[in-house]
Amino acid sequence: MEKIKVQISWWNNYGAGSTEIPGCVATHKTLGGVKKAFAESLAWHLEAMKADGDEIPKSLQGDYELEFELNIRALLHYFDGILTRSALARVTGINERQLGHYTTGHRNPRPAQRVKIIEGIHKIGTEFNSVI
Repeated sequence: MEKIKVQISWWNNYGAGSTEIPGCVATHKTLGGVKKAFAESLAWHLEAMKADGDEIPKSLQGDYELEFELNIRALLHYFDGILTRSALARVTGINERQLGHYTTGHRNPRPAQRVKIIEGIHKIGTEFNSVI
């Protein structure tokens, strides 16, 4: 089964798109909503490509699975109000102000910072699981 990578970003709404499928995008107010909207958009996009006689990418000709990846701004927006910046700062070593810049889009994290943020969120989740 082919995996299709879909990038999700945040700019007042969640937005989803894939470099593997040019022209296929979706937006929604919620993370779950944008995932569903993208899947529906992709189905419609493929039907339109078939109707127009366009070549369907090989990765979409058989079974495929959508693999969603949130950019840091979307990820931090999703956890805003659930996970404090203070808690995330403690487990990542990134100060709260810098995390705020990432959340608002004033700054983009380097790849190493992105890894620290994701690992920090996983660490907090693991700690919650260990006490429940």
